[in-house]
Amino acid sequence: MEEREELKSILGYLPVVARSWSLFWPSQAVETLKDLGRGRVNSGEVLFTAISDLRRSLSASTSDPLTPGAADGYALFFDEIMSREESGKWFGEVLPALANLVLRLPSLLQVHYQNADARLNTALRLLDSQQPGLVLLSQELISALLGCSLFCLFPVTDRSAKHLPTINFDHLFAALYDSYNKKQESKIWCIIHYFEKITSRMPMGFVSFERKVLPLEPTPLRISYPKAEFWSNSVIPLCRFEVHRSGFIEDQSSGALEVDFANKYIGGGALHRGCVQEEIRFMINPELIASMLFMPSMADNEAIEIVGAERFSNYTGCVLKEEAHFQSTPACELTLLTVTLSGVLAGVFQFHVHLLLLLRLELVEIFAATDCVLEWLC
Repeated sequence: MEEREELKSILGYLPVVARSWSLFWPSQAVETLKDLGRGRVNSGEVLFTAISDLRRSLSASTSDPLTPGAADGYALFFDEIMSREESGKWFGEVLPALANLVLRLPSLLQVHYQNADARLNTALRLLDSQQPGLVLLSQELISALLGCSLFCLFPVTDRSAKHLPTINFDHLFAALYDSYNKKQESKIWCIIHYFEKITSRMPMGFVSFERKVLPLEPTPLRISYPKAEFWSNSVIPLCRFEVHRSGFIEDQSSGALEVDFANKYIGGGALHRGCVQEEIRFMINPELIASMLFMPSMADNEAIEIVGAERFSNYTGCVLKEEAHFQSTPACELTLLTVTLSGVLAGVFQFHVHLLLLLRLELVEIFAATDCVLEWLC
């Protein structure tokens, strides 16, 4: 297994160990996960103790210390914010199922690499800058990876050198304790609701993650990255477009391409304090967070496209709220199959930003005398 080049590129960023063509957890980590799976944890404080034990078994506690306040954040959320009924369900049902799922991560990864399309090269790997490529992950594997994020198991020492964003949830919980606000609490509720849903009924679809790159220099038979002067000198008119007076981007019909002019790091501040467009989308579609594991920051000529991430929560305005009874209705299944989210560095395509700003000024004047609320992408 370790002979695969794709696995070699990402292995240092995964919490599992590879040896003799096999992936596995260290024995002490197995015992701790089994204890979690038996329902022996009943509070946020004890949960964080178990997380610390897991991290020690992976030698992560000394090499990759968690952010200060993380322990207090876990205790605050699970012991004070959660109601007794919610806590009983979480510690009695969800957490044990999640621990057993994380315990299966090595086997899920092995199945993934065995079944990955060699021709298209869809295996999990580091999709580095200026390297176009696609990774196709099952929703089950994504859920196990996000379970590792909750348990803060991913190594972080070398992530900054590769310009990779945060992947563990310690900053998310620490921010709740350091400076409590309702939005931060709501972000965590979205994650908790996601775990509740996937442990009660595991979705069996797939999500694709693709890095797209335009060559910086002209290349025969390929579109290259356009210079700003090309667009400033262009006399070609914009195509026809529509402005809708209501609704949200993620509620649009099948076939819509959603473009997010946001942070060069995919996910932005989703796992920190951020709570605007990109961060909200990553909370209501938590499977998007998986991209933060293996997608380094974007350069000016790059974009990241994600297809198939399911929506598990709802929100109003810029405030998230748990959708406790969100079901896989036909509309949800349609979103699962067709929704596309592209993260593009703000200011990357200077011509787009310039034209959008001009368009924004025009539309602000148009709608100033109306009750329409216009939500901009950038």
